[in-house]
Amino acid sequence: MAESPSILVQKAGGVCRITLNRPDKLNSFNDEMHRALRAAMEDARDDAEVRAILITGAGRGFCAGQDLGDRDPSKMTEAPDLGATVEAFYNPLTRLMRAIEKPIICAVNGVAAGAGANIALTCDIVLAAKSAKFIQAFSKIGLVPDSGGTWLLPRLIGEPRAKALTMLATPLSAEQAESWGLIWRAVPDEDLMKEAEALANQLAVGPTLGLGLTKKAIQAASENSHSEQLDLERDLQRQAGRSADYAEGVSAFLAKRAPNYKGA
Repeated sequence: MAESPSILVQKAGGVCRITLNRPDKLNSFNDEMHRALRAAMEDARDDAEVRAILITGAGRGFCAGQDLGDRDPSKMTEAPDLGATVEAFYNPLTRLMRAIEKPIICAVNGVAAGAGANIALTCDIVLAAKSAKFIQAFSKIGLVPDSGGTWLLPRLIGEPRAKALTMLATPLSAEQAESWGLIWRAVPDEDLMKEAEALANQLAVGPTLGLGLTKKAIQAASENSHSEQLDLERDLQRQAGRSADYAEGVSAFLAKRAPNYKGA
């Protein structure tokens, strides 16, 4: 994978750590960063040595969404096609993140606004520094939430709260986000990366195939009937039960030792 100054990638111990790296712009997206982040995610998906992904931001923010300097109507001869931006960049990224059958952890180290908030919430487990805030900033500039925001928010916190957050663009503290069930945990700022890395390391030595199938099942639940979900559980359990990790897990349990999962 070609290196990019806007995305830093480190791999160690089965964890791929991806850092958004435009701190002077609060890690807001330009086209180059879009391409680099998607490439990093695809590389982590395809690398058999990577068994967990951790994403965070450099500097004092996680991600402020789209860099509006690149989409300023006053500097264009005609109105921008923001739908083309969504179709080319945000939609493929969020679809990719949900399709990767490996756990994705997000460490929100500061403000997560606009698309930055919704990309964070697309991750499987979200930790946030207590000083962090989530802002559905779209209405401040006359736009509609994207990057899955209108799909995620009603499912996570209900329609009334989703409408209020998006229409009022009210900043939501990390602790309130935890209380509402929007994220997994809010942690002291100084502990964020230590806890996020410990969580990523824990998942990286776990039964990766089973974790990926669990992710797939839970994501399907909101679209399936109860009967359809039972059938999906049956099919995925059949697949998991044939894995080397299941055999190792049972052997370790019976021998009263720690399992040595290989992720397959």
